[in-house]
Amino acid sequence: MQRNKFAVGVIGGATAVVALGGLGTYLLSGTESTSRLDEHSTASVNGHKALASRIVEGRTESKYHPLPWVGSKVTGVTCPTGLKAVTGATITCTGKRNDSEVVRIPVRVTRADAKSVTWKFER
Repeated sequence: MQRNKFAVGVIGGATAVVALGGLGTYLLSGTESTSRLDEHSTASVNGHKALASRIVEGRTESKYHPLPWVGSKVTGVTCPTGLKAVTGATITCTGKRNDSEVVRIPVRVTRADAKSVTWKFER
């Protein structure tokens, strides 16, 4: 009887660790961001309000590799322009992996209003 309780405890504990690890990975590996449009983060692209490229570059670089088992580390992320605050707007940023391979990073606006932009990038 004692062995059965021990086995159930070990299996239950292992299951909890795996579930928490999975949840942590999911929460930390998200590629979606919501950014405020204020005097420090707003730019203009072809007459449209846009999120400044430096904001997109920094957030993408920091979130591209949040955990060793999720994605590859990239550095030097650059974007050609700001990201228009229009749902569906896209740009392609670039970065470099440790082996100097250039990585193209598509970025797309999923929601936009007068005060914020929600956007995501692809790994």
